[in-house]
Amino acid sequence: MRRILVVGVTGAGKTTLARALGGRLGVPCHEMDALYFNGPGWAVNGRLAEDVSSLVAEPGWVFDSLGCPEVRDLLWDRAGTVVWLDYPRRVVMPRVLWRSLRRTVTREVLFGGNRETWAGWLSREHPAWWAWSQHAPRRREIGRRASDPRFAPLDVIRLGHPKDTAAWLASL
Repeated sequence: MRRILVVGVTGAGKTTLARALGGRLGVPCHEMDALYFNGPGWAVNGRLAEDVSSLVAEPGWVFDSLGCPEVRDLLWDRAGTVVWLDYPRRVVMPRVLWRSLRRTVTREVLFGGNRETWAGWLSREHPAWWAWSQHAPRRREIGRRASDPRFAPLDVIRLGHPKDTAAWLASL
């Protein structure tokens, strides 16, 4: 495993697992949200495709995302392994709610210098709303890709619960 894509719904723990894999395997870990949001006001990186293209050209890496539409195929084409955190809503929602609450209360600085705000909780773009509304569509999209003959060479590791993920990671 040298080129790994960690996928799943919002709040599944993609970044945490990606960092652990990167550290364990000695390959760089790239956080998609940090590449995508690169400025104040949640500004979007206009060079995202070029930035991701140069990163996936490297011999080893871990990305923590299904991939934004403009780079999704590039990531899936270049990966060797996809680790799918296929967790149910009952696992994901408490995680994403707690994370967003913590980030809002502590005013944690996120990607591009942005922060989650109390007003942001009312937006459909807020991670909690996004996690709820996109859970089923995201799972279907990942399932379609995992079974797509175009991506047949990929080693897809599907993990259904955090305990499965912990055991898998410990086995490496």
